[in-house]
This record gives sequence, C-alpha cells and structure tokens, in this order.
Amino acid sequence: MLTAERYLTLYDRYNGEGKVEEFYEATVDELSELLYCTPRNAKLVLRKLEEERLIRWSPGVGRGNRSRIAFLSDKETFLLDTSRSLVERGDYKHSFELVDRFSEGTGAKEKFLDWLNGHFGYEKIERDGMIPRDILRFPVFQSVLTLDPAEVNYGFDSHVIRQIFGRLVQFDESQKKIVGGIAHDWKSSPDAMEWVFYLRKGVLFHNGRELTSADVVYTCDRLRSGKPNSWVLRGLKEVEAVGPWVVRFKLTAPNRIFDRFLCTSAISILPKDLGGQSEEAFWMLPVGSGPFRLLSYTPNGITLGAHAGYYAGRPYLDGVRIVTVPENCQDALNELPEVMQSKDKEQDVIEALSTEEEGQRLAQLCEGCVLVIWNLNRQGPQQSEAFRRAVRMILNSDDLVKELGSERMLAATSFRPEVSMASPVGSLDPERIRAALRESRYDGSVLRLRTRDRFSKDAQWIVNRLAEWGIPTEIIVSSFKESIDGGDSLGDADFAINRIIFVEDEVCEIELYEHGNCIVSSYLDPERLAQIRSRIDDSLKAETIRDRRLALRQIEDRLRDEAAIMFLYHQSVNRYLHPSVRGASLNSLGWIDFKDIWLENLT
Repeated sequence: MLTAERYLTLYDRYNGEGKVEEFYEATVDELSELLYCTPRNAKLVLRKLEEERLIRWSPGVGRGNRSRIAFLSDKETFLLDTSRSLVERGDYKHSFELVDRFSEGTGAKEKFLDWLNGHFGYEKIERDGMIPRDILRFPVFQSVLTLDPAEVNYGFDSHVIRQIFGRLVQFDESQKKIVGGIAHDWKSSPDAMEWVFYLRKGVLFHNGRELTSADVVYTCDRLRSGKPNSWVLRGLKEVEAVGPWVVRFKLTAPNRIFDRFLCTSAISILPKDLGGQSEEAFWMLPVGSGPFRLLSYTPNGITLGAHAGYYAGRPYLDGVRIVTVPENCQDALNELPEVMQSKDKEQDVIEALSTEEEGQRLAQLCEGCVLVIWNLNRQGPQQSEAFRRAVRMILNSDDLVKELGSERMLAATSFRPEVSMASPVGSLDPERIRAALRESRYDGSVLRLRTRDRFSKDAQWIVNRLAEWGIPTEIIVSSFKESIDGGDSLGDADFAINRIIFVEDEVCEIELYEHGNCIVSSYLDPERLAQIRSRIDDSLKAETIRDRRLALRQIEDRLRDEAAIMFLYHQSVNRYLHPSVRGASLNSLGWIDFKDIWLENLT
C-alpha cells in the first residue's frame, strides 16, 4: 500500500502528460519534500520503486546535470490493479482510499466501482482437499454503530444483532404470531402480571457454553440498569431463575403483550457476566447464540461465520461479509449484490423485469412512515398550535408524493399504511391556511429544519412550500450518528424529518414515546409525554387487541390533531432476486435473513 501511494504521488507530481517510460527532470531534494522524508530516505524509496520495476531513475552526475525519473506503469492501470488486489485481500478500506485520492483525471474510479459490483454477491470458495464454502458479500454505506442490544436504535444494527444473538421468543412474519426461540414454551398468569418461560436444553453460545436461565436473568438485569433500551422491561419488578431451564418474570402492572416485548432485538440474550470479560473487551468481538458467529468487527466491515451448533439448524451460507464503503460511492454501487438487489426506481423495476423474467420480486409497504415532528421543548412559532396546523396544511403530503415519487408510495395520514389508505389526504385550502396563520400571529421568524442527507429532497420540497407562504426555513443536515442518538444533539432545531419503522408492531409504537434517544420522545414536552405514558399503561392492561390498539390510536390521533407531528408518506421496499436464490423473505426490518437463503447453482 505504501509503495503504491509513493508511486502515484510521484506520478501525479512529475508525469502530468501521462506518458510511460519518458524521463522527467527531478531532484532528490524535491522528492524528499514531496514524500515528507529525508533525502537519504528518498533515495531508499527510489531504490524500492526501481526494484518493483515501477520507475527508472537516472541520477544526475556532474555540475548542471539534473536527475531524471521515468514511470513504467500507466497510472490508471496501476491504480486499478492495486485497488483490486487490496480488495481481494479483504483490505477494502485502503482500496477505497487509494481510488478516492488518486483517480482524478482517469477513469479508474468508475471502472473500479463497476468491477466491485461484480465482486459483491455469492462466491463459492474452493481450496485443495477442503469442502467448498459459500460466502455472501455485500456493501453498506454506514458502519454498524453498535452490536449491544441494550443500546441499539437503528434498523440495520438490529438486523445484524439478530444474526449474532438469540431471543427468548420471536415474531414469525409469515404466520403473524409469536413463536418459540430460546424458550420453547411460555405462559402468563390470568392478570398478566407474571410470565414464565421454559428454555430449550442444548442452546449453545458460539464459544460452546450452554445457555441457561442465569444468562437470561443477567441480560435483563443489565438492560434495566439505565441502558437506553430499558423501556423494553417497563414495569418489571423481578426476574428470577427457577432452576437452569425456567425463568419467571414478575411485573408491577398487567402487560398482556409482554411476550411481544421480548421479541425485540433489545432483549437478545447475552452470556452471564459477558463470559468473564470486561464490557470493553466483550464488545470488541461479542459472543451470542444466534445463527452466525462474529469473526471480525471493525468500522470498515463485519465478517460472520455460520454457527454449526445453532439450535434451529445450521445456516446454509458458510459466511457473510458486510463491507462499509464510502457514501460517495452510493450512486455507483448497488447496496445489495445482483442476486438480491434493491431497486426502488420505476425504470429499474422495468429493466429488472425485462432482463430477469424468471426473477423473484419481494416487495412490501413499510410498516411505519416518514414524518415531521415539532420540537415542543424549544421556544419558537411551533409553540402555537394554530401555526403548526397551518404548516401541516401547507405541507400537503399528497402533493409531495406526486411531485417527488420514487420510493414515496403513499401519502400518510397515520403511522400505519392501512389507516392512511382508509383516510386519504384532503386538498389544500388556502383560506384555512391564511386563517390559521393569522390566528398564530406568526412574526416571520426563520424556522430551523433538521434532516439527514437521505431526506434532502423532502427537506428542499418543504423549504420551497413554506417559502410560498412567507415562512423562511433553514436546513440543518445531521450526521447519521446524531440522527440515531437523538437527544440534546438535535435540540437546536424547530422541527425535524424522521423515518419511523414498526419492526415489532405495537411495541415499536410504544418505543417512540419511551426510548430516551428517540427523536419523538426527545421533542415532545414533558406534559404530553406523561399523558401518553398513562395511555400506554391502559393499552397494556387491555384484554383485547381491539382495546389495546384503540388506546394507542388515541395517542396518535391527539398528536395529529394538535399537529405535534405531521405525517408525510409511506415507503416501499423492493428486493429483486436472481431466480437461483432460495429461502428468501423480507423481515420486518426490510432485510433478508441470512440464515435461510441459499443459491441453487452453488450447491
């Protein structure tokens, strides 16, 4: 890598014309300054480059004779070959850095990314005398922020956590019901204040140790010790091990969907005392009981290996390599390999269907929505309900969907797409908007809108719409980590665009109001939050699904009626799969679970 950097640095300095094997004048002093080293070390670098047959160096002899350097390898070819070689060795980080730094003036970056698209996907690795291994590689454009279930607050992090860790129970998307996981059976008392879970025997952590009730108790105690996801165990009075295979939970109030709470990634089971390691050491390479073992974990990517002892059956894949690539490569790279590719644009869909007539299409409308939420803990025009109502009418979500299109499939009037379908957005009424603005006594203050890059088009649409009504708006772009962490880092904005995904249905709806780092709970004022939490208590006591949903719907209705939140649209998720992919289905996170997929022509 260092030799390649030095060659390309010298090439850019002296070979502006891009000619190979042509001499250019240079001095050792110039080279040492360029390479940030002493003249003596510069000569050593030249000798190394000559040994690699990359340059030809002709030292000047005698007064007035300057030294000369010739480059023996074409820059674009050398850069491509070196970057590909780094990728083949698994060094994606340096390959991207090299291309990004030295590709200007060449077609290397485009050619490299085109080659990389072919590199991602499935590969059968065969070695002499060994059984072939089936590996899946794919790129993502944001590093996993955490693998700690107690802190997870992002969909892809949650997806990876589910591959590494097991949960007591899980929600089966196809059957629409809770099924056993680490627990093979469970029951609750008639008043739903006591729950008992019966664990499977022989569930193994990746280090070979058997999972017992002591691990479950430890996980719960750790989670409720001030962790961001402690809300999952709201109302938990006591958790106890009744022998090695039985766990009893005692609650302070009835919770008839407590088992649904235990389906979340946040309550993934950890080994007791983290297997004797410190917190810092354990999370460098955590051990779980899920279908895949974590083999490596860095900001540049994650490598998973099949857990042969997984209680629900060994995965078909032998390994998964998740590669973090720079965001500026996103347009050129597909986020999923061709065999399991995501296509959101209509033209992409048409092309996919025309070239892959036998291909599989997995599609679903996301449970949840993209919305705007007002920061009611900050002084400003948004403290007026009349002003919030005026803005809600101005930002007609039906117009937004029609004008911006793409993955924006349905204008939203609710968190849930089925409710939005039954209650469409009304048409814009200018007179009602003017009346609401007069009532609000809006003084022309500039609004501050928080957003992420992924919602930049939505943000600009909002700015333009509000400008038509004399409401100036400033866009503040949050980093990915800021938008996930929420809390104080987002407190300097008047309102924000956010996406809500209901991975666990009602439980995720409750999470909006109870997770300390969720932007909804961060932006709602204490009085509203207290009233909301009281209604949540009522919903958990409800004996029927209808009554429970009614209590949660009343929370949503109030927030919408007061324009504390403004629904924008529901998104679609489409995955177009190669016909040879088998066992694939979308989970509630919009991802394909790695455990059950296999490629027919690799077996």
